[in-house]
Amino acid sequence: MTVRTASDRDPRCDADLVHATRRRDSGAFEALYARYAPVIHGIILGRLAAHDADDVVQNVFITALTKLESLREPAAFAGWICRVARNAAEDFRRGSGDTLQLDEEYASRATQSQSAEAAAALAAIRALPEAYRETLMLRLVEGMTGAEIAERTGLTPGSVRVNLHRGMHLLRDALEKRP
Repeated sequence: MTVRTASDRDPRCDADLVHATRRRDSGAFEALYARYAPVIHGIILGRLAAHDADDVVQNVFITALTKLESLREPAAFAGWICRVARNAAEDFRRGSGDTLQLDEEYASRATQSQSAEAAAALAAIRALPEAYRETLMLRLVEGMTGAEIAERTGLTPGSVRVNLHRGMHLLRDALEKRP
């Protein structure tokens, strides 16, 4: 279940919120954050480990706030912040090297098989092409509807449906081939 905050229900369009943020209206930036945080989290989670995602999401919004003046077309905020997120994830991945974080409590959990299945599914999603990976992460992990994904990513509803359909097919195939 997605909890909607007052700022998420802000009726102003992205361009109006960008203009208001540039005028130092903190409520406008809070509305942009509430509107796009799930999208950015899904993009980041599709590229990085879950324990790194929250920090990188915060960094994306800090970057967005500090570089908002460079956005030439305020109505293009959705695509711009998604690109900032993809770049931030890539920068983080390059800077962190190949590390493996061990979960010290894993062996003592009663739900080990569920954790292993979830990790396998997440790995399979991350192996998909970007368009499918992002729409699946937003749908399956963030719980967004197809209409919400379209609205917040700038994709057409038809593209979202196609990406979800094809992505689910590829994900199912990948999980069935798993040992």
